Amino acid sequence: MSLARTIRHARAVGFKEWFRQMTYIGDAKSGRLVGSDQFGNRYYENTDPNEEIPGRHRWIDYSQDDFNASQVAPEWHSWLHHIRKDAPTEDPIVKAVSPPWKANYVENMTGTRGAYKTYSTTAPKIRAWDPVVKPRGGASSSA
Repeated sequence: MSLARTIRHARAVGFKEWFRQMTYIGDAKSGRLVGSDQFGNRYYENTDPNEEIPGRHRWIDYSQDDFNASQVAPEWHSWLHHIRKDAPTEDPIVKAVSPPWKANYVENMTGTRGAYKTYSTTAPKIRAWDPVVKPRGGASSSA
């Protein structure tokens, strides 16, 4: 990343967005907004061959500060990783193939309160020992 490229991108996106990019992705990028998904993530592309390293000209701007890769819908994942040439908003195949009954994509909730927890109706094979104290019996003698 050259200094001239960084200054050029900082001028293109503004100081606030440049600082946010440097904080989150560690690089200053500017490009065309291709679309957004149901989570509010924005997807960008820069097709200028002199600006970006080949293979790194598509990127995502996550809407949340605490982000992970499971917040990317499958259609956008295939576009980001160059499996599909056209973005889902521009690809007629993706638009035609999506069935009307298809549910919205849900991110992986592992490690959160929304994580899936199984419910079992079978009795456990091992039971924890529960000590029971028997009442003391017998006559008490007083001296």
